Amino acid sequence: MSAIRTENLTKTFGANRAVDGLDLEVMTGEIFGLVGPDGAGKTTAMRLLTGIMEPTEGDGWVLGRHIKREAEAIKDDIGYMSQRFGLYPDLSVLENIHFYADLYGEPRHGRDAKIDKLLAFSNLTPFKKRLADNLSGGMKQKLGLACALIHTPKVLFLDEPTNGVDPVSRRDFWRILYQLLAEKVTIFVSTAYLDEAERCNRIGLMHEGRILNVGTPTEIKKMMSGSLLEVRCRDARQATKILRHQFGVDAVGLFGDRVHVVTNNQDTDQAQIVETLEQSGLGPSTVRPIVPSLEDVFVSALTEKKGEERHESPH
Repeated sequence: MSAIRTENLTKTFGANRAVDGLDLEVMTGEIFGLVGPDGAGKTTAMRLLTGIMEPTEGDGWVLGRHIKREAEAIKDDIGYMSQRFGLYPDLSVLENIHFYADLYGEPRHGRDAKIDKLLAFSNLTPFKKRLADNLSGGMKQKLGLACALIHTPKVLFLDEPTNGVDPVSRRDFWRILYQLLAEKVTIFVSTAYLDEAERCNRIGLMHEGRILNVGTPTEIKKMMSGSLLEVRCRDARQATKILRHQFGVDAVGLFGDRVHVVTNNQDTDQAQIVETLEQSGLGPSTVRPIVPSLEDVFVSALTEKKGEERHESPH
């Protein structure tokens, strides 16, 4: 059964189509990740689904309720944590949670037990009297999550919840999300971190308001056309410039001290790369096929999309 469903969901701001014909289905009890760079339309899509913003065209349903006609009813059963979640810096951890409990109309009876459980759940019990302003970035995110969960939502919307948070806190945050999954909460999360997308049950790759691909991380990786070569040599940055000139900007990416090249002619291109780098004085080099990461697939999907647009555009 689907917890979230959209049909041609569209939001325009003047000439800009921030969300462009979104067709999506998120199943009950899964973590679905909306993955894409800044400006892809992830935040706008989330605001449409939570009833904060009205669509220009199309429809959407959350828990069977229409996002426009039944927006207020939807808000009773969802939790929403925006990129700048509204914590009150001069209130303590405990006071912030009580404030949100009052906003959601949570009854006083049984509330303390619920809050104690949330504090333990998010490892905030030792800090419950600390002012929110004095928390680390990771702890603020956990407090934001506790506030969003105080009314026991069935669907949780998280807009880039770990943006700017250190790697250890990110890992802790995802551990908490997995615990929520065990309690049958549906989680819709947006992220620009492709390593985080690996943790989702399914993901949608989003670019310029459109969904490029949807599937499990494994399925998405298999959608990549062509194969991937990893190049190691003396100067990866210089090698990237040279290989982009040869294979095209979109087919070549710099990944730390290695270069990734998307190719449709693996054997021929493998030999050609070795020869090119040796002639350029960057040899000896090693070139080998590797399994693509989600980042590689995303780059490949964008390359394909640009190729289709060039093909469709009138000359």
